[in-house]
Amino acid sequence: MTRFLLAAFAGWLLALLPAGPAAAQAAPDEMIRTLSDQILERIRQDADLKSGDIAKLSQFVDETIMPNVNFERMTALSVGRGWRQATPEQQKALMAEYRALLLRTYAGALSAVKDQQVRVKPLRAAAGDVEVIVRSEIVQSRGDPIQLDYRMEKAGDAWKIYDLNIMGIWLVETYRSQFAQEISNRGVDGLIKSLSDRNRQFAQSAKAS
Repeated sequence: MTRFLLAAFAGWLLALLPAGPAAAQAAPDEMIRTLSDQILERIRQDADLKSGDIAKLSQFVDETIMPNVNFERMTALSVGRGWRQATPEQQKALMAEYRALLLRTYAGALSAVKDQQVRVKPLRAAAGDVEVIVRSEIVQSRGDPIQLDYRMEKAGDAWKIYDLNIMGIWLVETYRSQFAQEISNRGVDGLIKSLSDRNRQFAQSAKAS
């Protein structure tokens, strides 16, 4: 399993843990620190999650994703200008297919979670900032630390993640360039079909393995 996949899925799963009252009102760096420790421990203890079981993972996401991620904003930023052209039905389909793509792309990285720890760096932000970048590293027993940063926004008393930086690569920017090409060639419906086809291929490969 590559370091990139481990970092990506570890980061993505930080967004899946439900936020309690304390977490919702915590400073963004403290929120990431707490969630990092809790989610890595949960992965280690849950054999189904650790094995990358898509059904179990999907249930986990369905139950917990909304409290800590502005997934609509993440999808909109990834799709770019095409998002504003899309109908509400197309936007809903894009969010569903994008979510499925992320799940299936990174599910296998769970098996690589062992003794990693997350080190959150001091937050550089003013008291009134409503958008911040929380910088962290995944520390391993062997090898160099893996960069993992978060773009976060404040919504009421809570902080929500809407982008991830894995080893210097922002998730949203990476997908935006891919999606823009698809929309340019085939339109919004073409992008939806492309994502659906990729997800179907993932599913077929998983059944065959």
